Amino acid sequence: MSTLEKSMHLGRLPSRPPLPGSGGSESGAKMRMGPGRKRDFSPVSWSQYFESMEDVEVENETGKDTFRVYKSGSEGPVLLLLHGGGHSALSWAVFTAAIISRVQCRIVALDLRSHGETKVKNSEDLSAETMAKDVGYVVEAMYGDLPPPIMLIGHSMGGAIAVHTAASNLVPSLLGLCMIDVVEGTAMDALNSMQNFLRGRPKTFKSLENAIEWSVKSGQIRNLESARVSMVGQVKQCEGITSPEGSKSIVEGIIEEEEEDEEGSESVNKRKKEDDMEGLPSETQNLFLILQTKKDHPYTWRIELAKTEKYWDGWFRGLSNLFLSCPIPKLLLLAGVDRLDKDLTIGQMQGKFQMQVLPQCGHAVHEDAPDKVAEAVATFLIRHRFAEPIGGFQCVFPGC
Repeated sequence: MSTLEKSMHLGRLPSRPPLPGSGGSESGAKMRMGPGRKRDFSPVSWSQYFESMEDVEVENETGKDTFRVYKSGSEGPVLLLLHGGGHSALSWAVFTAAIISRVQCRIVALDLRSHGETKVKNSEDLSAETMAKDVGYVVEAMYGDLPPPIMLIGHSMGGAIAVHTAASNLVPSLLGLCMIDVVEGTAMDALNSMQNFLRGRPKTFKSLENAIEWSVKSGQIRNLESARVSMVGQVKQCEGITSPEGSKSIVEGIIEEEEEDEEGSESVNKRKKEDDMEGLPSETQNLFLILQTKKDHPYTWRIELAKTEKYWDGWFRGLSNLFLSCPIPKLLLLAGVDRLDKDLTIGQMQGKFQMQVLPQCGHAVHEDAPDKVAEAVATFLIRHRFAEPIGGFQCVFPGC
């Protein structure tokens, strides 16, 4: 998942320094600003980074589901991007702009089931098997029996799903595989603390701006530019409460009375609200408090990650050997070398995959350092002759 290792490693990673004159110059979560200067936490549309958006309808065992994809590029291999748990395809927005300017490729960023704007009939099933099949169904729906060359790139949970998809041969034209900051050993160790981390997050936000500000200041996303587009896919407006009509009308009446008395002081309003609620059934009082919370904090998370716990083990157990067994060129991008487990360490020494460590990033590597990730992926594509460089791009890493 996208937040899985953040709680385990964030404290051990140094702060990412500001990059003067670049899009990442505002990415430091605690960057000091001059007197009177404020950072802009307003949301940014997906259209600033992707060329088009499409809802892909697929047929599976449960009927018809609709998967949201964002696309860019018209030539070259398809980079099929899978986000981490709780995130969405929009987490790849800034990376998409960076990679498209370096190599000739096509981008398809997918909202996985129960995430972003994807709509599925069985939103409770987030097993690795089901989500891997989803990827295969989407590829088939988009390209039919003759899909173009495809490279799977996944972050955290999405990296695990990419490996499961590749290992199950669900994408017939697969030419490469990339995992970003997901390692079986570290992920399994982090599962025990995951629920505590999720409980420590805010459950609601006053606005999209408030959610974006929290994501940057908490360190979940260290790059403000990415946070402004990415958080739109992580939170949603709170849904209405279904309740008996009698109780609902009483609560709405209380809210209306409170709104009419705008000139009164806050303490008077509070006493009035408490007086109005006296004698009401406890169920009605609780309903009022919920509605009031939604009124003051109208945004919440799109997916309750805590409820997906039963699938966590299946995402990550056996992942390292599955990754190593895939008979295609492989790339592993990590935020720190300490994340390597035993199997991957041996595999890396045997030259079974290419590895790149990108320090001074949080867990959301592709959001914190989109240019560096784009350079690593572009170099990998050119090295294996999967894509052609554009714009004068030169391979920058050793071994190319």
